[in-house]
Amino acid sequence: MKKYLLAAAGVVAAVVIAAPSAVGASSEPPTDPTPVPALHQTPAPAAPAPARIRTVRSGERVDAGEGFTVWLTEDGKHWAGPDGFENFRSVVDGNIDRSQPGVSHQSEGDASGVFHSGLYYGTKEAGRVELTGAGGRPVLATLLELPGRPGWGVWYARTGPGGDRAAVALYDRAGRRLAELRG
Repeated sequence: MKKYLLAAAGVVAAVVIAAPSAVGASSEPPTDPTPVPALHQTPAPAAPAPARIRTVRSGERVDAGEGFTVWLTEDGKHWAGPDGFENFRSVVDGNIDRSQPGVSHQSEGDASGVFHSGLYYGTKEAGRVELTGAGGRPVLATLLELPGRPGWGVWYARTGPGGDRAAVALYDRAGRRLAELRG
């Protein structure tokens, strides 16, 4: 609709400039015509596509790259780094409120980059999790869930060195932000 209105406005402006005035009509072109602005259509930025949520079996280990492994059990999120040390984040100990959408964030890294992971919870409509670091460039996380859409899952992503202070946002499938953690 905007394109047609802008095009119509441009045609009207061109006609007004080219048509002699009804008062004091002259066949001479105006000496100082009003310029007609060029019409440029800027495409709207596309919203990122929802992430594909990978369904995994309880205890199934997923290679998250760079020596990191992630797995889910009915109790929560497990992960191990290149050093082999295992970590755990519970979804049943009462530390998260699964009645409303939320997201958690853990990170560890070194000079080669930072591994980020966390829980998303309180929704069966998760679409994507994005990290945004100091540079402002969003990084789309990989999402994992157990079968049956339990209302929670795990996300993970990797950023470059110094990216451990990233903001994290959870979006639904329609692209609406449900929860965020500021970096």
